[in-house]
Amino acid sequence: MAKKSMIAREKKREKLVAKYAAKRAALKEIANDESKPMEERFKARLELAKLPRNSSPTRLHNRCQLTGRPHAYYRKLKISRIALRDLGSSGQIPGMVKSSW
Repeated sequence: MAKKSMIAREKKREKLVAKYAAKRAALKEIANDESKPMEERFKARLELAKLPRNSSPTRLHNRCQLTGRPHAYYRKLKISRIALRDLGSSGQIPGMVKSSW
């Protein structure tokens, strides 16, 4: 199990990303538009820099929904390899059988 503080930090980042997504997209659109004047594009970049750093989607890290583990994460299932193995062993994932010999 991951530290609860790390899980909480990641959830806080997810909320910030969702909150500022529209504003960030609008500012990026202005900043990357070549037809706009340079001053307006520069002002949009400054406004973008004023937004919280944790509102950037690149700051998000995938974590297991069950344990919070950040490594060995399966995107399709949203769980880590260890949680997948435990669920497979107990027969809770349809069609998955853990082999043993």
